[in-house]
Amino acid sequence: MIRTVLGSLVALVGAAAAVYSPFRNWYDGRHGSEYRIQDLFNGITATKPGDAGGSVLIPLAFAALITVIGILLRSRLLVTLAGLVTIGFTVLWMVRVGIAQHSLVLSSNGSGLGLGVGYALIGGVLMLLGAGLMRGRRVRAVAPAPQPEPVPGPGPEAWGTGAYPAASAYEPTEVDRPMGQQVGRPVGQPIDQPYEPGAEHDTLSFSSADLPADLTAPEEPGERGSGATRARPSEE
Repeated sequence: MIRTVLGSLVALVGAAAAVYSPFRNWYDGRHGSEYRIQDLFNGITATKPGDAGGSVLIPLAFAALITVIGILLRSRLLVTLAGLVTIGFTVLWMVRVGIAQHSLVLSSNGSGLGLGVGYALIGGVLMLLGAGLMRGRRVRAVAPAPQPEPVPGPGPEAWGTGAYPAASAYEPTEVDRPMGQQVGRPVGQPIDQPYEPGAEHDTLSFSSADLPADLTAPEEPGERGSGATRARPSEE
């Protein structure tokens, strides 16, 4: 947080210096506001702009505006861009003046480069320094919404307690019967139906004539203690 505040202050000082520089001497006693913006691309001439709005003040003021926006948005990229614009236009002006004057000197009597150029260069450097001190905006990752935990169902102990119906409440159907299995009660009859003497029930009856002859033959007592018996052969 302290670095961000410090970087913002440094960048603001640089932007103020860049905006103030056109109102100072740039070369041979001529202020920066007296150089037309088109002279930076077509060559330096003696023609002066009608007002400061058509001078080199335009790119420097634009760089200062970008600096303020970058500070408000905490964008290091915008502040860096503003510093590069300030330094770039100042260097371009110096190149054009050097071509027009065939020299570019710095003298103490004010016949060469003036303080206005120094303010512009220092302002651009302070913008870059402020961008380096600032901390960019941190993008916080959005945590995913918590998923609802599955609700466990009632265990076997819940049978018959209301959570599930008792097992005796279910009645077998034709689908419940395995294939080929014979059930001794009609489908749809409750499991807990009491037995009534004399009532008709599904029973399986057979006679001894249906059994094989070996099973119906009389048995002979076997050896004592063996517990085994042998069937007596039937008399022909």
